[in-house]
Amino acid sequence: MNVIDSFRLDGRTAIVTGGAGRYGKQISEALAEAGAEVFIAARHVDACQVFADTLVARGLKARAIHLDLQSTESIDKMVEEIVATTGRIDILINNAVTRCACGGGWKKPLDTYDESLHVNASALFYITAVVSEVMKAAGKGSIVNIGSFMGLVGPEFANYAGTTMGNNPSPIYFYEKGGMVNFTRWAASVLGKDGIRVNAIHPGGLQEDTMPERFVKQYSERTQLGHLAGQEDLKGIIVFLASDASGYITGTNIPVDGGYTAK
Repeated sequence: MNVIDSFRLDGRTAIVTGGAGRYGKQISEALAEAGAEVFIAARHVDACQVFADTLVARGLKARAIHLDLQSTESIDKMVEEIVATTGRIDILINNAVTRCACGGGWKKPLDTYDESLHVNASALFYITAVVSEVMKAAGKGSIVNIGSFMGLVGPEFANYAGTTMGNNPSPIYFYEKGGMVNFTRWAASVLGKDGIRVNAIHPGGLQEDTMPERFVKQYSERTQLGHLAGQEDLKGIIVFLASDASGYITGTNIPVDGGYTAK
């Protein structure tokens, strides 16, 4: 196979949880541009449909589908619908994340933390288990977990100095994204015999118009490339890990952070 062809995803079916969100849009777009049929999954299915329509208008294959990660029934139903429609699932991108009311320190009710863990940890385990059963029938598949640079390092309070963003980040996000590092290794170990690869990427900060100028400057100075991530910066690594181009790579945790965690 020509090496460029090994990056193609023609004929494959992909699920992107949170596929119309902050990182989800560029992930979904990248997979569709590489030839996959992409199911854009989230609770707010109307937003997923609007985004899917923009991809279809470009001649790409994309569908919106409802998914509520708080519900095992919803996960099961989504998987059943996709298999009934396409007969396969080749790629799962675990991108969705819930943002609970856990900011401003760590003295929160246990129920508040449990709500976050249910979606960001327990549901991650469940959807990976359910989708991997479909992949086992084909003898191959690629699962990519979307972590965060915050799962690799502690908080850098100097990034927030002089801004109104606050400098007391919640421990739960660091805990969940840190746990994803080793869950990726665990799942890769368990599923490797079935030809299923499991990897994770850990994006750095994604620049947004709402970010204070001072934060952007201070954060950018902390990276080796000197800037935050943009709307195209996850696309290449996603296609690489989803495709045969990375066929001998599993159990890896790859920072995509402009060198932030290398310092």
